[in-house]
Amino acid sequence: MNFLDEVPWNEHDLVAVVAQDHSSGKVLSVAWMNREALAQTVERGEAVYWSRPRKKLWRKGEESGHVQKVREVRIDCDADAVLLMVEQVGGIACHTGHERCFFRKLEKGRWVEVDPVLKDPSTIYGKK
Repeated sequence: MNFLDEVPWNEHDLVAVVAQDHSSGKVLSVAWMNREALAQTVERGEAVYWSRPRKKLWRKGEESGHVQKVREVRIDCDADAVLLMVEQVGGIACHTGHERCFFRKLEKGRWVEVDPVLKDPSTIYGKK
């Protein structure tokens, strides 16, 4: 049996993926993979996700240069979520210019931005 066959893909043939910095332990992002994305991630050693809005494969960093180099791939106890331990090239995982996508924290019933923007997104992606 192939490792891909052991993943219980959801009704959209996707699995949730958590990207975690391999040295700091910070959770960087949550995304989705289909079978091809997981296979390419393992083969390339760089994170490849399934973009639901674009409906296509998306190599993390293809536009920004902020590639996620995969150091380890794990699957949880129910085999319904994948964990990527990654080296985040450039130190920015989020398209907003933050270190990680989880830059807001709930404080007194409100979401408050608690982490700084490390780089202006317009300088990362250019003007659209």
